[in-house]
Amino acid sequence: MKIKEIDPEFLAACNGKNGNPTYIAHNGRVIDVSASTLWQGGLHMQRHSAGKDLTADINAAPHGLEVLDRYPQVGILKEKGPPERPMPNVLAVLLRQFPLLRRHPHPAIVHFPVALMVCPFLFCLLYLVTGARTFETTAFHCLGAGVLFIPPAMATGFFTWWLNYMAKPVRQVTIKIWLSSVMLIIAIVAFLWRIFDPSVLQNLRGPAVIYLVLVFVLAPLALTVGYYGGTLTFPFEQQK
Repeated sequence: MKIKEIDPEFLAACNGKNGNPTYIAHNGRVIDVSASTLWQGGLHMQRHSAGKDLTADINAAPHGLEVLDRYPQVGILKEKGPPERPMPNVLAVLLRQFPLLRRHPHPAIVHFPVALMVCPFLFCLLYLVTGARTFETTAFHCLGAGVLFIPPAMATGFFTWWLNYMAKPVRQVTIKIWLSSVMLIIAIVAFLWRIFDPSVLQNLRGPAVIYLVLVFVLAPLALTVGYYGGTLTFPFEQQK
């Protein structure tokens, strides 16, 4: 019996919502996981949506491929045309050898600058309240570490954007790019200011207030960047 060929459009309609079956694709196989309690509503682990080719995600998952054998194959995925932006051979080989790179570099790195950009203002406040110089020094160290971590976080973000969205305009990504750029500039300015004027906070006057404002702004910028990144990983409409 000839195996049914399923095109991406039909697969997308089988997303487990509104009474539709729950199909996923892996290595060209289309599998019906409607009977799985782990795919209720077409969403697995609040992260992976049905109706898609999940080859990369499944290859990078902690479980083995044997879990797919529990469910019936309903067809094969019709091959799509060549991608709009062919992947360089070096990257293709790298991703084939290390499929985890498709999902993990940016999420693993981005948490560092988010935390490091929230901390400086808090430690500056502790310094102003207690007078303990070590708190102000810690704020300075966080600033420096943040300046170091923001560029690789942005670089892996661009890589993930290109890999997952072919660098097409995405509202959340656009916001993250602009806010991250502003955050990096402010962090560099505050860091250099502290280097050239180590006693900037000793007298809470004009320059110190401006410095505090710069350091304070870093926190909401970092949290906003993290928020929009979270909406890409866990879209609200998929959590219903």
